[in-house]
Amino acid sequence: MSAGDTFGRTIQLFLADGKPTGLRKATIHGWTGLLFVSGASAFGDLTAREEVDRTGVYILSGPDPDKPGGARAYIGSGNSVAERIRQSALKRDFWETAITVTTSDDDLSKGHAEYLEARLIQVAAQAGRVTLDNGTQPDTLRRRLPEADVANMEQFLANLRIILPVIGLDMLKPQPRAVTQTVRPVEERTTGEVRFEIRHKSGVKATAVEEDGEFIVLEGSEALTGTGYVQQSYGGLKEKPIADGVLVPHDAPGAEKLRCVRPWSFSSPSGAAAVVLDRNSNGRTEWKVKGASQTYHDWQQTQALRQDAE
Repeated sequence: MSAGDTFGRTIQLFLADGKPTGLRKATIHGWTGLLFVSGASAFGDLTAREEVDRTGVYILSGPDPDKPGGARAYIGSGNSVAERIRQSALKRDFWETAITVTTSDDDLSKGHAEYLEARLIQVAAQAGRVTLDNGTQPDTLRRRLPEADVANMEQFLANLRIILPVIGLDMLKPQPRAVTQTVRPVEERTTGEVRFEIRHKSGVKATAVEEDGEFIVLEGSEALTGTGYVQQSYGGLKEKPIADGVLVPHDAPGAEKLRCVRPWSFSSPSGAAAVVLDRNSNGRTEWKVKGASQTYHDWQQTQALRQDAE
């Protein structure tokens, strides 16, 4: 991270109807970008906003009907975002969240919007966190803009990278290097990261690292299956890695097991532990520092105390 990226940002989130599940307005202090977020129930309120009847881009996102546990998104642009997002929403039934991006001063041109649309599609495709419902990927080189305008739109995109995860959409966030750099040995691409492990009495072994807020179970790890435990909170987490061929049947003595053939990212250590142990699990105590008895929770507390001391 460069020095210019280390300063804090103020993100303002306004609940238009006072309800956390209703229409929300999101802005970054000092930036003209203006985002509105709604679910299906508040979609009419979103498209009725005067600020949405402007040139800009929009995103429709929701569960991927073709991939259990996956997400799907459609990215578009228009001279009237309100009109275009209504048309797109009618054609798609997967979406649960609608996001519009315009500006408070109505300063985006059609060329600006088309450039942003193409770049959003490009960055989302590179990140690989969602399946894009867009039929084609626009070529940013065909969205000819003056050099200064390109620089301005890249800064606009940088702000979108910051604000979209805050409102629950991480489709632009790059995958951790532990996941993407699989041509390199595990030791190289996880250099500097603390490794955690689960060693279960069944014989199942799993190794993981934490990177940029994500908990990554590494290839070669094992996971129990068919234990018969009733999973409530994390039951669906296993479906996607199995469907994607990440967790495959593993012929090994003892309990019925799956084997992780490539790294898989989780949002929490508990989610990762639940998949490994095939039951609801407290990952903060199940995962331990590799080769030690220190739990993830204790390690995290030690790190926090060390930072306070500094």
